[in-house]
Amino acid sequence: MTAVETVVETAVPAVPARGLRTPALARQLVVLTRPGHAVKNLLAVPLALLDTPLWSASAVLRTGWAVLVFTVAASTIYVVNDIVDRRLDRTHPVKRYRPVAAGLVPVPLAWLLAVGLAGLLLGMVLLGPALSWWPLVGYLGLSIAYSRWLKHLPMLDICVVAAGFVLRVLQGYAATGAAPSGLLLTAVFAGCLVLILGKRRHELATAGTAHRPALAGYNVLLADHLLGLNTALASTTFLLYLNTDAPLGPWRPATLAVVVPLGLLAAFRYLQAVLVRQSGGDPIRALLRDRMIVASAVLITTTLTLAELGARYPALLTWMDR
Repeated sequence: MTAVETVVETAVPAVPARGLRTPALARQLVVLTRPGHAVKNLLAVPLALLDTPLWSASAVLRTGWAVLVFTVAASTIYVVNDIVDRRLDRTHPVKRYRPVAAGLVPVPLAWLLAVGLAGLLLGMVLLGPALSWWPLVGYLGLSIAYSRWLKHLPMLDICVVAAGFVLRVLQGYAATGAAPSGLLLTAVFAGCLVLILGKRRHELATAGTAHRPALAGYNVLLADHLLGLNTALASTTFLLYLNTDAPLGPWRPATLAVVVPLGLLAAFRYLQAVLVRQSGGDPIRALLRDRMIVASAVLITTTLTLAELGARYPALLTWMDR
């Protein structure tokens, strides 16, 4: 136990496990796996389809399987993290209500859930489509190292979390067989840093540093500078990707004309949410609750899909025009 955890353990007594009825306990076990965070895998893993030369049912199914496998892997890590961090979580105004920290799920039962999820993950890898799973292995190893050591190292902690999303995208590439785009991976890395920094800034402003020792290496001013730097980097590299690597064919100019302003609008709205409305504590919730961001994302996705369909299957759009 670290010195910080010792202080927390003394200052915040452990919450005794409560006698919950089976349906209520089952709900808490589901909450422990954070099903709402599955959207991260749903958004990140299929990005590789942008660089797939030909879309096929096989490629889409393999990508979908990779999303499911990564979702189970992430849930396993979430459960383990909540067990390990339960003492520190009790010092946070929101995390203190997580099932293990709040005593709603006993620690032995939480470990049993983690082992069950790990077994399910192994079965999915062995019995599913024959894919190269090295990004998944890298994600699990990096996540364990993060939970044990790396989360306490300022700057490295946010880079490790962002690298986890790059590994998700690389798993998508492994599923489709497409060649990875360095520009797209850089855009994903920088974009994830924006979301993570928004969360860290919110934690600094509202909860202090007790629950996350690495926050002692940050302040609000540094977070603001890093937010601006990484927003610019993510926007620039994604623009360069669309202008060079993305297989858009003759639809490239029209795609850029639609995606660039909408993408900047979404970035501006997220920065507004973090810097003005102070609502960056949960990046996914901040994104999904902003109607302009959601509308922009839908329009961007639709535009990219139509442009790539037109570039890959020109006869399809010709048939639709008849």
